[in-house]
Amino acid sequence: MVGREKELKIRFVPGHCELVEEDVDIPNRRVLITGATGLLGRATYKEFNENDWHAVGCGYRRAQPRFEQVNLLDSVGVHDIIQDFQPHVIVHCAAERRPDVVENEPEAASQLNVAASGNLAKEAAGVGAFLIYISTDYVFDGTNPPYKESDAPNPLNLYGKTKLEGEKAVLENNEGAAVLRIPVLYGEVENLEESAVTVMFDKVQFSNKSANMDHWQQRFPTNIKDVASVCRQLAEKRMLDPSIKGTFHWSGNEQMTKYEMACAIADAFNLPSSHLRPITDSPVAGARRPRNAQLDCSRLEMLGIGQRTSFRIGIRESLWPFLVDKRWRQTVFH
Repeated sequence: MVGREKELKIRFVPGHCELVEEDVDIPNRRVLITGATGLLGRATYKEFNENDWHAVGCGYRRAQPRFEQVNLLDSVGVHDIIQDFQPHVIVHCAAERRPDVVENEPEAASQLNVAASGNLAKEAAGVGAFLIYISTDYVFDGTNPPYKESDAPNPLNLYGKTKLEGEKAVLENNEGAAVLRIPVLYGEVENLEESAVTVMFDKVQFSNKSANMDHWQQRFPTNIKDVASVCRQLAEKRMLDPSIKGTFHWSGNEQMTKYEMACAIADAFNLPSSHLRPITDSPVAGARRPRNAQLDCSRLEMLGIGQRTSFRIGIRESLWPFLVDKRWRQTVFH
């Protein structure tokens, strides 16, 4: 189902160009994505946009010109964009998601992860929009996996605590909202530092120097395209069935430490891995991490919702642009 709208386009003809007005089809299912400039937000915007949704993304520092500039801490600005756009669905990707940054800037992190999320949930309820709040596996302490949605959270660090408080704020202000907990993400990054997975690539490909890699924490690296697809599938199911709400889990199903991820990355690009050193001790620096916060995803799977990309395929797609030694081009792809 679509509406029609006028759009100005530049038409080039020999000798000059002209501005013309054309009819364009606008899908009438509307979705607003917060944090649309970020790793998951970009993938989520693209997923909805390419599947017959009218998607509007908002960001802050990097928003313009592609997305709407909205400070989520400005309640008036949030109110205005939701009232103007009248979304059917809001996917709330914006967050401070770096545990060590949260520890160092707790007040700012709490404002974004908790207060802004609660306000967004209230505004979503005001227009009848289905809100999907992106949360984390770090709400669990990692001592008794796998974790179902009904298992008691016990976050070990302030990041996990702020996201758990954000979950509560969302569900208190909007009883029809959904919480989607996910683990560590990777995908098409703008720079290697954007993901805790892709950031390892330089240590992998510069093999002239040995590199210590964590071999203690068990992770489940998850492709952003898969999470974006799950968000869209969940939104579309909800539009048919209002009983779909509450807390959900989604995760990749390949268990790896950072050392094992690094070795898998090396293998995907036919690079040496003998310089990588597994460290089996519990990390002492930075925010505490759960040993194994594996998520049980059966609730979504029972709804017929899901998508999983194999790590080898996903990481090769993500890191190929950052490969320094292009001599591997032939062996990797031919």
